[in-house]
Amino acid sequence: MAAAQAQKFFYATGRRKTSAARVFLRPGSGKITVNGKPLDTYLSRPTSRMVVVQPFGIIEQNNKFDIFVTVAGGGESGQAGAIRHGVSRALVAFDETHRSALKKAGFLTRDPRMVERKKYGKAGARRRYQYSKR
Repeated sequence: MAAAQAQKFFYATGRRKTSAARVFLRPGSGKITVNGKPLDTYLSRPTSRMVVVQPFGIIEQNNKFDIFVTVAGGGESGQAGAIRHGVSRALVAFDETHRSALKKAGFLTRDPRMVERKKYGKAGARRRYQYSKR
């Protein structure tokens, strides 16, 4: 355990919708672990897996980092977005020169879109109840 603690890692938090991801990044072989499972088993959709590895394509550093992620809240899409946000921020912590490319791609911006709350007197957030004339 002491040898694992001596290794240098970079930490960042990513958020999207109601998901929050804690991302630990360290130089390695490209192994991605999410909540103790490999990325391929944790995220079922290929689109979600592609979203997670997008930052590495931008900086052209594929399979150069090992990533350990703990993510909670939301669904698959929100969690994938949160992981991408966290990975991008961790890459900037690793090397500040990656900042401009990742910022230009929009990966450092926290996506503010969330589900609007339901209001009283409405069927949903905005939908009215059906009007009955008789």
